[in-house]
Amino acid sequence: MLKGFKDFLLRGNIVDLAVAVVIGTAFTLLVASFTESFLQPLIGLLGGGGVDGGTVTVDGQAFTWGAFVNQVITFVLTAAVVYFVVVVPMRRIIERRKRGEEAGPTEPTQVELLVEIRDLLRRQQGMGAGQDPSGPGTTSLPGQL
Repeated sequence: MLKGFKDFLLRGNIVDLAVAVVIGTAFTLLVASFTESFLQPLIGLLGGGGVDGGTVTVDGQAFTWGAFVNQVITFVLTAAVVYFVVVVPMRRIIERRKRGEEAGPTEPTQVELLVEIRDLLRRQQGMGAGQDPSGPGTTSLPGQL
């Protein structure tokens, strides 16, 4: 049981996942800091400036629409960077791999291999590839007449 747990921890996927979580968290904090330091003051100025900028008070209740806009911008920036830095390059890599696999030589089918073996055996026995020693009425392989 401990060996299985050790194998799980040492598998490459778990390390990659841990690195992704750490980098993702750091990046999210960076974007949040950017929006709080630069965008939130701009939103405050657009909303009337001062401490209450980006806030609407209705019947004694404060609605902080500036904070919401700030979070929307944080989300959009994070999603855009993840898309353009991770998703798009991975899609291109996968497409290149598919093109590389398609361009490679294809393996012969079983029927093609059997036909090749039959023709080699016939040549060894001194017969031509077109002669059929089994006689009329026998079944020939697909693609062979």
